[in-house]
Amino acid sequence: MAPQGQVVGYVRVSSEQQNLARQLESIGEVDRFFQDKVSGGSRSARVGLAECLRYIRDGDTVRVASMDRLARSLVDLQQIVDEILQKGASVQFVKEGQTYSPSTDDSMSRLLLQILGAFAEFQRNLIRERQAEGIAIAKANGRYKGRAQSLSPAQIESAKELNAQGIPKTRIAREFGVNRSTLYRALKKHP
Repeated sequence: MAPQGQVVGYVRVSSEQQNLARQLESIGEVDRFFQDKVSGGSRSARVGLAECLRYIRDGDTVRVASMDRLARSLVDLQQIVDEILQKGASVQFVKEGQTYSPSTDDSMSRLLLQILGAFAEFQRNLIRERQAEGIAIAKANGRYKGRAQSLSPAQIESAKELNAQGIPKTRIAREFGVNRSTLYRALKKHP
């Protein structure tokens, strides 16, 4: 039997503006928690997840509010759960009421993980499709304006003048606090 370890929480929201409070309440009291405020699409940007996976030891339990907070795809979910189990730790999904541990890793629990993970991925895809449909309708009705421009018309004019004076575009972009590609697009759009 594995030694009794720590309860380690992992929470994730998709952007800096979103609040972690609901998830923190859901996972309850933990010995330590790790967080990410980044989209779950790429694991390379999820520093909190990487730290969590490095931190856990044999006998620990990783508690997550729901499967979609740990992974955005079924493949990713299975890989992360496998990494946790290989370390001798368990993973507990509060919303789904499921716990996966090395001692209960059998065909039936794997099937349940795959079914629930596939369902979570399906829900995300439906949401994405509805969002795209809503944007298309709003665009057709002239109500969708897209993201706010990074540079104002006055800043674009100023950037044109600086560029005409021979100042490198990289330096101009830095002065306006935008990416170089943003500056290039703005100058191309407003010659």
